[in-house]
Order: sequence, then C-alpha cells, then structure tokens
Amino acid sequence: MEQTGSLGWALAPLVLLALGFVIWVVVDIARADSVKHLPKWAWIVLSMVSIPLGGIVYLLVGRDRDR
Repeated sequence: MEQTGSLGWALAPLVLLALGFVIWVVVDIARADSVKHLPKWAWIVLSMVSIPLGGIVYLLVGRDRDR
C-alpha cells in the first residue's frame, strides 16, 4: 500500500495555499511605503521563516494602515 504518495497529494493544496500567502505578504511588504515596529527586511525574513505565523503577525501588527 502506497500511503506516502497519497499523503503528499492530500497536503499539496495546503502547501500551495501557504506558499501563496507568503508571496502575497512579501509583495505587500515590498510595496508598502512604511511598516511598523521592524524594518521591511526583518518582516520579510520573519514571514518566510515562520509560515504562516510571521505573515499573520505582520498583517495584524506591522502593517501601516495609513496608506
């Protein structure tokens, strides 16, 4: 019984969703005029290292809503 292959296919949508979320957050950081609490590069590293928590924290805390 080949369980490993079916598990990979089952997780593929979650991996694609996480990858899309990280790309969206990084593009949002790069296009922002300013961000709060950390420099842009630090938010990008945090978002890419701790998926999805880093992106969620950026959206809740680091995003400058005055744009």
